[in-house]
Amino acid sequence: MRSSLWACTPRKAGRSGRLRAALFTLSRPIADRLLALVLAIAAGAAAGACGSDDGVAGPAAMPPEKPASSAILDESPPATNGSTGDSSDRDGTDPGSAAASPQSDVGAAENGPEIMEAALIPGEYDFGFILGSDALGFVLGMEVLPDGSGDVVLVAREGRLWRADADGAMHLYGDISERVLSGGEQGLLGLAFSPTFASDGLAYLHYTAPGPARTVISRFRTADGGLNAGSEEVLLQVEQPFPNHNGGQIAFGPDGLLYIALGDGGAGGDPLGHGQDLGTLLGAVLRIDVSEPGGYRIPADNPFVGVEEARPEIYAYGLRNPWRFSFDSETGKLWAADVGQDEWEEVNTIVAGGNYGWNTLEGFACFASAACSRDGLQPPRAVYAHGPLGGCSITGGYVYRGAALPELDGWYVYGDFCSSRVWAVDATSDGPPVVLADAHPAGSITSFGLTPAGEVAVLTMDGAIFTLTQLERAAAVP
Repeated sequence: MRSSLWACTPRKAGRSGRLRAALFTLSRPIADRLLALVLAIAAGAAAGACGSDDGVAGPAAMPPEKPASSAILDESPPATNGSTGDSSDRDGTDPGSAAASPQSDVGAAENGPEIMEAALIPGEYDFGFILGSDALGFVLGMEVLPDGSGDVVLVAREGRLWRADADGAMHLYGDISERVLSGGEQGLLGLAFSPTFASDGLAYLHYTAPGPARTVISRFRTADGGLNAGSEEVLLQVEQPFPNHNGGQIAFGPDGLLYIALGDGGAGGDPLGHGQDLGTLLGAVLRIDVSEPGGYRIPADNPFVGVEEARPEIYAYGLRNPWRFSFDSETGKLWAADVGQDEWEEVNTIVAGGNYGWNTLEGFACFASAACSRDGLQPPRAVYAHGPLGGCSITGGYVYRGAALPELDGWYVYGDFCSSRVWAVDATSDGPPVVLADAHPAGSITSFGLTPAGEVAVLTMDGAIFTLTQLERAAAVP
């Protein structure tokens, strides 16, 4: 049957993920308890730090970053309300299950972050192989093709799209590689199908183009079972001053509007100050209306419409390099993973007008100076530190709404590119994250996707795709 691959019990990948009984997390941003957390983690993390902007910059290791003198140029003029516009580092969080036993509070102080010990969830998780091919290359995305076929489309960084059916057969769906600048955190980074695809057959791509290096958001027509590369309509272009922190996610929200993630422009530490600058589209999640032909329109309820010197496309800002966001298919809430600098990776719930603190904060910690004000800043839902208990570059996932792992229903699942750990955090509470799987057998986790059945897929750097599968239930912990 066509649905066999997506519905089957995946083959074991050869290495089980072992749960960890103790994992530190933060629930409130207060400096004195943050220090206690840093000291607790440092005690076991002396030689395990997993890198920084100078060593790992997104999906692939990149050379040390060099300063650039060029300024950001937004190549498309700001669209006004009702008018049209012309033309990585990464991180992770901690998963858990709805049936998890109660957490024990190891050290909560009034007005301070709590150091929580995560209890074991009632089972272990492994990675079950479902799909893979050497032809895929560096796969960064997976989207269900909304034509009723049960097929998925895979996004390869070099600029190709591959269609895979339920039997594992793959063929080329689209190729724009000749116009893509690919390598490190640049390339073809995101794909979104129109919410009215059945009638309009439209697809939207987020990619990096050369000469000068810039982010491009374009609309394409599809025909004859593939993307028509010659039909491109460029909607938005934003020059990128450095080769990292391009963001890359693009997705339609429950409101039918197109959301776009852009990093702060790169280098390290946000040297051009984009994170806190509403006058640039960098370091932000954008929200635009592409429902009509010819460019895009600004939704009238975007939070910065009418704000002097602010770009009206901005939905939320203060982000360093949001590597993957997604909407909870049940609640519509927007979740994003924001890659940290040298110490902290974070998970955020994105709200209209929210300022997520970069580069004032990294996680809960002051970044640019020893002391800082958190007034008006949105705190992360969860953070983890660089080192053996965490990783070095978060990869955002999805709130689980599948059927195969009912204990994870309502938990946001995410991972780390460097450590290949997978976590989940309860989307309905403020409890701590829990480790689902401790290491991935196929290496670095580049992205997550959803199968046609709604199961969470784990994408890896070598083009192999897995789903989470539960092993035997763990023995009860006294």
